[in-house]
Amino acid sequence: MELAQVRLLVSDFAACYRFYADVLGLKPQSGATEGPYERFSPATGSAGIALQDRAMMADLIGEVNDTATGHRSLVVLRVDDLDTYCERITARGATLLHGPAPTTDRMRTAHLKDPEGNLVELQEWQLLNI
Repeated sequence: MELAQVRLLVSDFAACYRFYADVLGLKPQSGATEGPYERFSPATGSAGIALQDRAMMADLIGEVNDTATGHRSLVVLRVDDLDTYCERITARGATLLHGPAPTTDRMRTAHLKDPEGNLVELQEWQLLNI
């Protein structure tokens, strides 16, 4: 398992984008100034911070998008075999909120909460068949 990123779930994506890019000077991956997702990298190191529109995540996991009490962060873990990993953790008592399911053409995800209610995303990247 690999820590992929810490993702901040935001309501004002454009303002947060400007803060991380223009104020803190982190490098945006794609330049998606209006979202719904962007990853930022520091000048050195491989770790990054990502922004994601809070409403998009609420829709994905079937929760109401409440800016006062809604989720503000998401820990993202990359695994090699999402189905097997999800079977293993549900056998240990985890409850999946979503998935395993395709999220993009190259990525499958599952979501759950830790005992404090923090969101955790499990990711499996798939190779392109070229």
